[in-house]
Order: sequence, then structure tokens, then C-alpha cells
Amino acid sequence: MEKFKLKIIITSTRDERQGISVANWFTDKMNSNENFDVEVLDLKKINLPMLDEPTHPRLQQYRYEHTKEWSKKIGEADAYAFVIPEYNYSLPPALVNAVDYLYKEWNYKPAALISYGGISAGLRSAQMSKLLLTTVKLVPLTEGISIPLFSKKINEQGVFISDDSIDRSFDTMMDELLKWTKGLKYMRENII
Repeated sequence: MEKFKLKIIITSTRDERQGISVANWFTDKMNSNENFDVEVLDLKKINLPMLDEPTHPRLQQYRYEHTKEWSKKIGEADAYAFVIPEYNYSLPPALVNAVDYLYKEWNYKPAALISYGGISAGLRSAQMSKLLLTTVKLVPLTEGISIPLFSKKINEQGVFISDDSIDRSFDTMMDELLKWTKGLKYMRENII
């Protein structure tokens, strides 16, 4: 059976970020998924500078090594899962910057969104992210995981503890991610 390449992108770059526990939970669940090979791309560790390429990314005339490495990682993926906090009713600036670096590498691939926050569960961030992602021809799923009051679900060891509702959201989202991954890969390889 073919395994698809899934890049889990951690978008929070704050020191002492609590959301890393959500990303670790999602990664652990995905590591046992038989349909996807998983790689975690942590924007804090990757540390892209503010967009500094002189030409538009659709030309793929990258000058800097950090862009070439980012292009390679993003280009080889079949699908993405973005782990997204909400900052001031919006999405993380590091996510905007990371997406803006590239164009063709993102095209015609599905994007799952795992949002977390306070009472709003990061939903405003997820909705704003969809606007950004569709501009580079990513296909954000309608189904996602939204975790309200996420910090109350982190135990003393810093481990995120899921519940039935979150687990059902995970299952529903993953069923859709697999369908879209298969369909869009076929389209990339056979139609465009």
C-alpha cells in the first residue's frame, strides 16, 4: 500500500509555548497511521527570516539556502497538517511568512488544520489561515480539530490529554485528509 508524505507544521514560535503539547499529541497519533509517513517541521526551529527573496516565489529562482531547504521540504509533501494557535484573533505571523516564501511547492495539496486556544478554540485563526492557504492553491479541509481551553488539557508532565470529542474530530479529519490526498496526488500526476 502506498504511503503518503505528511508534513506536520508547528506554527507557534513563542518561547515556552504550551501548544507544543498539542503538536506532540497529534504527531504521536499520526506516527501509528498506516497511510502517512510523517515529518514534523517546527517553524521555531527552522527559523526562517522575514521573507527576503528578491523575486516572486512562483519563479522559483531562490537565492538563499534557507529558502532552497524550505522549498525541498514543502515540495516533497503530499499533504500538510498545520498546528495553529490564535494570536490576537488572528493567525501566527510565522505561518504567514512560511507560506509566503513559496508558491508552486504548495499547489494542489490538502491541508488539515488543528487549532487551539481559549474559549474560541483557535477557530478565528483557522478561518483566517484558510484565506492564506487557498491563495497558494492549497486545499484546506472543512473538517478539522479545534481545541478550546487547551491548556486545561495539559497534565503536570506537559502532555496533552485528549477527550472523546477531540478524538472523533481527529478520526473524521483523517478520513477526509486521506481522500483529498489521494485525489489531489492523482490530479497532480495525471491532469496538470
